[in-house]
Amino acid sequence: MIIIQYIKEVLSMSLNSIFSMAIMIIPLMIIMEILKDLKILDIISNKCKPVSKVLNMSEDSIFPLMIGLILGLSYGAGVIIDSSSQGKLSKQDLYLLMIFLVACHSIFEDTLLFASIGANGYLLLCIRFVIAFLLTYFVGKVIGKRSKAAK
Repeated sequence: MIIIQYIKEVLSMSLNSIFSMAIMIIPLMIIMEILKDLKILDIISNKCKPVSKVLNMSEDSIFPLMIGLILGLSYGAGVIIDSSSQGKLSKQDLYLLMIFLVACHSIFEDTLLFASIGANGYLLLCIRFVIAFLLTYFVGKVIGKRSKAAK
């Protein structure tokens, strides 16, 4: 009898958590699709192109980076594969993109998910972004020095 009551409680809590996450994620994904269709993400990525110089990446890597940051690894991977197959991204760009996105992807969705279960969203967002930026910056410097030495 206790086991059945425990299972009911666990299922109820799980369904409540899923419902609260769906309330945040579904509208967010709709907004992201609208931003993508209206080319607003293109405008944002154009404004972020100076960041590519700091991270030792090409300007063509900013759009896939923005997609991965905002929409997540699934969408980001599709854009990265497409850009790579078109010859827009070098191996260095791909490597640095992956480093950044492993540490910091889907910033809105993940932050909202963890905030819904009690994490400090602002702290989580800042830490992930700073770690991703610093890690990519330093790896980009090392790769840049190696590629200059190889030439």
